[in-house]
Amino acid sequence: MLLGAFAFQYIGGMAPCELCIWQRWPHGIAIALGVIIYFVPNRSIAFLGALVVLAGAGIAFFHAGVELKYWAGPDTCTGLPDLGTLSVEALWSRPVVRCDDIPWSMWGISMAGWNGIISLGLAAIWGFSLRAKN
Repeated sequence: MLLGAFAFQYIGGMAPCELCIWQRWPHGIAIALGVIIYFVPNRSIAFLGALVVLAGAGIAFFHAGVELKYWAGPDTCTGLPDLGTLSVEALWSRPVVRCDDIPWSMWGISMAGWNGIISLGLAAIWGFSLRAKN
């Protein structure tokens, strides 16, 4: 998932929004936990891995809801600056990529939606690893 996100960014030229960046953290943590569990098989680490990717699914589904306008996202990537404090610095500090826009979708599901769906599958894989013998 993380490689796909970087491919969209660096090969496809699609800059990530703030919520897209938030979605990357759980995948990076899961990769680190996967490396650790490879060398130190431990059910606690597998449980933590499942929780981490479930949290990532939550972030992804939250982002998909923001894109579909079901709820508001963070003001830092969906709103405009307060017109009472409008300044050049405020405008320059705003991200260019909005969290409530859908830059790409497949079969009517945005990248955030696909990330949520696939993250649930990854959580299941981590969950199955809990049943493995140490």
